[in-house]
Amino acid sequence: MTPEGHPRRRVLGGLIAAGGAALTLGTAPPASARPGPGTGPAPSSAAAVADGAAARPTGTTVVLVHGVFADASGWNEVTARLLKDGHQVIAPANPLRDLAGDSAYLSALVATLPGPVILVGHSYGGEVITNAARGHDHVKALVYVAAFAPDEGESALQLAGRFPGSELEGALVTRPLPGGGDADGYIDPAKFHDVFAGDLPRAVTRVMAVSQRPGALGGLAGPSGPPAWKSLPSWYVVAGTDRVIPPALQRFMAERAGSRTVEVKDSSHVVMMSHPDVVTRHITAAYRATR
Repeated sequence: MTPEGHPRRRVLGGLIAAGGAALTLGTAPPASARPGPGTGPAPSSAAAVADGAAARPTGTTVVLVHGVFADASGWNEVTARLLKDGHQVIAPANPLRDLAGDSAYLSALVATLPGPVILVGHSYGGEVITNAARGHDHVKALVYVAAFAPDEGESALQLAGRFPGSELEGALVTRPLPGGGDADGYIDPAKFHDVFAGDLPRAVTRVMAVSQRPGALGGLAGPSGPPAWKSLPSWYVVAGTDRVIPPALQRFMAERAGSRTVEVKDSSHVVMMSHPDVVTRHITAAYRATR
């Protein structure tokens, strides 16, 4: 593992969040895929993109998958860096309804992409890429970013209970879904900053807290299928001060999967937002190793 410095409901013990985007390297995005208001990079990042020189087409598509409690904008800073290199950006939303359905949704998206694909998942998005990659020979690598990397039969709940350190359970707020029998889970806005994104400015996390996308508690607790990391090379970014997925659990999953690992010791759960350079470098390393 390579260290990097700086820059009520138990069932969701590990159903987490942040950003979903597919990046096709070296091509121009269709109009329908361009980020809309609130999903694109911040003005400073956009300016950097505009100044960047386009890279030569690679033919590889990088797909970024978010989890619960956030949306595709969690990848904005990573996306901006890839855009600066001339990479196309699409922003599909993870449905966050159930693992089987979310994985099928992503698998269908992957099937439409020509050329090699790298799947990147943050938090619960790691479970989704673990399952969605199966059956696609053009998926060349998996990158886990403070994410779940389950083995067959495991759920986020089971994994989260293996190591102490998560503060998510005590921060959850639930709201029943129509028809009863299930509910959506949110992080209490009053606890969102400290639990989810403690290394971001409070002005940023206040907005994130009120715009977070919930996950269906029962649906997202389903067991994982045969893991793609057993047949594909993988990379892992460990968030060293994560209060959602304990760092010890992240290290365990990364070692079990044989991932090439880097750890950001002072990072919260949203490492792709607070340390986008580290995450971008790790994605780039996966691309270079599998091109």
